[in-house]
Amino acid sequence: MPFPVEAKWITQTEEKLGVRFPASFVTAMSKMNGGTVRTRVDQFNLFPFLDASDRKRIQRTCGSIDRETNAARKDSFGFPPAAVAIGSNGGGDLLVLIPVPDHPETLQHSVYWWDHETGEVELVANDFSDLTKT
Repeated sequence: MPFPVEAKWITQTEEKLGVRFPASFVTAMSKMNGGTVRTRVDQFNLFPFLDASDRKRIQRTCGSIDRETNAARKDSFGFPPAAVAIGSNGGGDLLVLIPVPDHPETLQHSVYWWDHETGEVELVANDFSDLTKT
């Protein structure tokens, strides 16, 4: 079940990954750290920001954005090396954010679907706020 997350945990994840998340994503996740969204492709479970404020939150957020991104970068054939994984459909495909081409430390507002079978990345929303929360 998603719950609010303090800004310091979002900042910590940004520091770990060397990126800045788009404002609409930060706003939504700070209110509900996790949850699900629907795209025209599939429904995706969002990865939370790791929240180490207490044991319960650590357990609920251990499948965090930074952990899942690092696993995808290491173990997933064809995963874009600079992408940040923000959700999974449970079948191998990931919802990702991609850096701005001339500013690799800033993630675009656009949200993409990474197909684990083809390695292709496809736009699913121009902004995180355009996605349907379920």
